[in-house]
Amino acid sequence: MATRKSVKPTADKAKPPAVRRSAEQARSHILNIAITEFAAKGFSGARIDAIAKSAQTNIRMLYHYFGSKENLYVAVLETVIAELRQEELKLDFSDVEPLAGLMQMFDFIDRHFSEHHELMSILSSENLDRAQYIKKSSLIPTVSSPVLTLLDSLLKRGVAAGSVAPGIDPLHLYVTLVAMAYYHKSNAHTLSYIFKRDLTEEKWQAEHRAQTDRMLLCFLRSGSDYAQIAMPADRRGVLPGASSPAVGKRPARPVAAKVSVAKRQRASK
Repeated sequence: MATRKSVKPTADKAKPPAVRRSAEQARSHILNIAITEFAAKGFSGARIDAIAKSAQTNIRMLYHYFGSKENLYVAVLETVIAELRQEELKLDFSDVEPLAGLMQMFDFIDRHFSEHHELMSILSSENLDRAQYIKKSSLIPTVSSPVLTLLDSLLKRGVAAGSVAPGIDPLHLYVTLVAMAYYHKSNAHTLSYIFKRDLTEEKWQAEHRAQTDRMLLCFLRSGSDYAQIAMPADRRGVLPGASSPAVGKRPARPVAAKVSVAKRQRASK
């Protein structure tokens, strides 16, 4: 199969500014349509012909700009993550009280997922593919997120000021914040059906956010040093500062559980 020749940079420089601008706009338009298509159907379900039709262009031009469906999908991943990083870089908590800054960080994460449902859908799809395509990006690893550095600074300042509990790891906290902002949004439709309550309803979302804020504040405030909380024997060592058997070792199944299984088997005969 003949390989598609890449356009030389010198050829692009020779084009008039208006032509280059038109090409950039066309590429950006295709990319925006592709974000919607991949968010709705994932990599496997999205169709190149559908993207081209919605973008009011032809497949040849789409391949001219992106080379392949896989390259287009990688560009989509790079775009949605870059948009998140651009917003993160605007965050500045240097003049904010640490506990308030941590809550504002959660506000930012929650708001970004609320405003960018396509990001949730695309990340969920990419996780189902075990990060198969994000690993192919040379751009994403170079776009460093400032979030962990910001969280680390806020946590240390808060501990020093006596307003934030010690022993909280920035990465664990970030993953927790994302989970608290993400799960009830990304799973709202299935949860709504199972529990017969519309979780997409604005009132329910506001109630859930208020409860989440209370939980987060209780966890973060000084006096709630979770590393010192007494833990069940099979959980010790999972949190920093506790001694236990090796982390990750599965506890033995209780004997009573084995007996009950045996009884059910005999009863079914």
